[in-house]
Amino acid sequence: MELYFLGTGAGMPTTERNVTSIALRMFDERGTFWLFDAGEATQHQILRSPLKPSKLEKIFITHLHGDHIFGLPGLLSSRSHQGGTEPLDIYGPQGVRTFIETALQLSQSHINYELRFHELHEGVIYEDEQCTVESGLLDHRIESYGFRMIEKPRPGKLKVDELMKLGVQPGPMFGKIKQGIDLRLDDGRVIRASDMISEPQPGVIVTILGDTRPCQGSLRLAKDADVLVHEATFMEGLEDLAETYYHSTTKQAAETARDAGVGLLVLTHFSARYSEENPLVEEAKVIFDNTVAAKQHQLVPIRKY
Repeated sequence: MELYFLGTGAGMPTTERNVTSIALRMFDERGTFWLFDAGEATQHQILRSPLKPSKLEKIFITHLHGDHIFGLPGLLSSRSHQGGTEPLDIYGPQGVRTFIETALQLSQSHINYELRFHELHEGVIYEDEQCTVESGLLDHRIESYGFRMIEKPRPGKLKVDELMKLGVQPGPMFGKIKQGIDLRLDDGRVIRASDMISEPQPGVIVTILGDTRPCQGSLRLAKDADVLVHEATFMEGLEDLAETYYHSTTKQAAETARDAGVGLLVLTHFSARYSEENPLVEEAKVIFDNTVAAKQHQLVPIRKY
């Protein structure tokens, strides 16, 4: 599981950065990817990436500002021509369905797969055997949400060394142990499967926030997250501007990461006034050391940090 950033800019695209879109790649776990926001030209960014629109399973929209949704109609239309036939779930605030359906209708765009819309609310919005997704309100000029993806515990690992010491060689017998089946050896000894598998491994927690000022909603969604993706539109010293436009500074993002006890802070949504991300990261590191900047077309591994 890993994050792939398709756009890291705020407000409007620049020559250095496209506007917001983040892919959560789950090729090993599900063979698919999820998309968080789809600013203008997201489909162009996907063409320059290892992502395939046919593998897009879900889209989560944080809020309805243009730099987060203007890429939706084109992406959805193109997906039909790029092998996408499976249903696509779209989670977003009230109005996202109207925006998409109006754009597709007026442009006479036809898609050959089902769109399934889910209006956001606070709490659990999706759950299956692999993960749970929660959403929560943030503090922005319009209704804006953050998302918390909680991976369920993964099965424990086979204690290979112990099994081999007992004379059990890799092969079908290993497979039975993995299935939870006890073994009876030729000499009468019984090996209990439960003794040969380690405890389940805790899943990872990933929090991706929409545009926001510092708020309790951010802290709740980010609590103990392994990876937190947080906007850092402005550098320190522009707190008044951030307050006026309902955004966060590098310092405020770092304070949220510190107070929530996260593992890794990934800064994104940078103002066009900054051509380099390093000064923003260095500011944040004063408060929260394990901070990196999101870079377009670069992966951020998701693990226990």
